[in-house]
Amino acid sequence: MDWLIVEPWIYAVLFFVAILAGFVDSIAGGGGLITVPALLAVGVSPAQALATNKLQSIGGSFSATLYFVRRGAVSLLDQKLNIACTFIGAVMGTILIQHLRADILRQILPLLIICIGLYFLLTPRLGESDRQRRLSALPYALVGGGCVGFYDGFFGPGAGSFYALAFVTLCGFNLAKATAHAKLLNFTSNCGGLLFFIIGNKVVWSLGLVMMIGQFIGARLGARMVLSHGQKMIRPMVVLVSLVMSAKLIYDNHGADIAHWFSTHFS
Repeated sequence: MDWLIVEPWIYAVLFFVAILAGFVDSIAGGGGLITVPALLAVGVSPAQALATNKLQSIGGSFSATLYFVRRGAVSLLDQKLNIACTFIGAVMGTILIQHLRADILRQILPLLIICIGLYFLLTPRLGESDRQRRLSALPYALVGGGCVGFYDGFFGPGAGSFYALAFVTLCGFNLAKATAHAKLLNFTSNCGGLLFFIIGNKVVWSLGLVMMIGQFIGARLGARMVLSHGQKMIRPMVVLVSLVMSAKLIYDNHGADIAHWFSTHFS
């Protein structure tokens, strides 16, 4: 669906917004925190914003994944089971969200993301080097691929951080390696989710394709930083993005109550 009349300068703004989002997302996840509000601000409906965001985020996740695969940081053959479970999980999540409300998940998600940020902050040696694997291939594919993929299709914010955390804690990957593999699964779940948004005719193609190019560029820059700077850059970025994302979600859920409290006590 592409009925919006958009001024040329808006395309330019969204293009540069997507570059920034792609850069941040390839390092720490949370790019949707930047792009979804930007789409809503130009008059796209919430359903179209989520669908168009899936389209444009594919550009970033594909760009980062391609870079990591070419550099030998990710083996597609080794990840085939994770890819399959992630895709199935994302499709199931996308189908379910069209029939259920995500209000309960929206309420608890800020707490989960805060916990991720604090976990990375309080464990400075987390992901410093490879460690012993805790789950074998199939159990991990079901948990780290299928479950997180389902979440990404069902709701989405912070999925990249969940993928990376699963690779670190359950597969024993170092943080740079986990981030690289997280982008592969993020690309997979984006594809699974986008498929059903296209069927539902929710995608604003003109905006999504322009932003996809921006995401591709930004993610390529971010992917280079991951391999060159590794843990030194990823940890603080994950902590910062987690806290900002949590604050944004809390405000979205309780903004009216917060504003009312301030007006009552400080007016």
